[in-house]
Amino acid sequence: MEKKADLNFAVLIDAENVPYSNVKGMLDEIARFGVPTIKRIYGDWTVPNVSGWKSVLLEHAITPIQQYSYTSGKNSSDSAMIIDAMDILHTNRVDGFCLVSSDSDFTRLATRLRESGMYVIGLGERKTPKPFIAACDKFIYIEIINKEQKQLNIKSSDNIDNEKQVEKINDELIGLIKSTIEDLADDNGWAFLAEVGNLLNKKRPDFDSRNYGFSKLTPFIKSLSNYFEVEEKTVKNTHIKHIYVKIKE
Repeated sequence: MEKKADLNFAVLIDAENVPYSNVKGMLDEIARFGVPTIKRIYGDWTVPNVSGWKSVLLEHAITPIQQYSYTSGKNSSDSAMIIDAMDILHTNRVDGFCLVSSDSDFTRLATRLRESGMYVIGLGERKTPKPFIAACDKFIYIEIINKEQKQLNIKSSDNIDNEKQVEKINDELIGLIKSTIEDLADDNGWAFLAEVGNLLNKKRPDFDSRNYGFSKLTPFIKSLSNYFEVEEKTVKNTHIKHIYVKIKE
């Protein structure tokens, strides 16, 4: 995974399209990429079904932005969130945005922010439409952000319970990994696994080894031993190991 450390992020949350139960997990996930310096959430706080947000907002210092529902059945948060995003963009106070929503209406916003050189992370449920996912640099499914999974420390295997897999490994995924390795391979067919992971994210923003039951990319690739060879090389005079992958002949 491409790590965007020490970047300042504006986190904008669409309260009408995400659950409040996983806010801590979402903020922890964002912290892997940078610092959430601006945290705002948009919704109509006068309606009863958002009452569960109150304690969460206080605990995580998230600023609620009131947006009345002018039309029944229409997400009222869209316009306010988009306007705020553009205002923040032009202040040059952040290096990237995290858009928390499952609504395709934010596809154009994500595209516009990237056009301005912003790094854009999307967080949403698996129902999120593909255009919004593709418009982000990185997209993370809320379903895989689970506090219990982060506390797992299985020494014998890095494989999270296969019964909890979100997606099945299919031929399309194997083909994607193979083509990515071929793009980066040296004359002997070996590719640096970290670079493979970065390119996979660029080709498919929602790629994440956790979607397939693995906490890291390395054990995920090692589990596909019918298709790929993995080799670890220790850097001279250090304890650092570089991991390389090759398509099995």
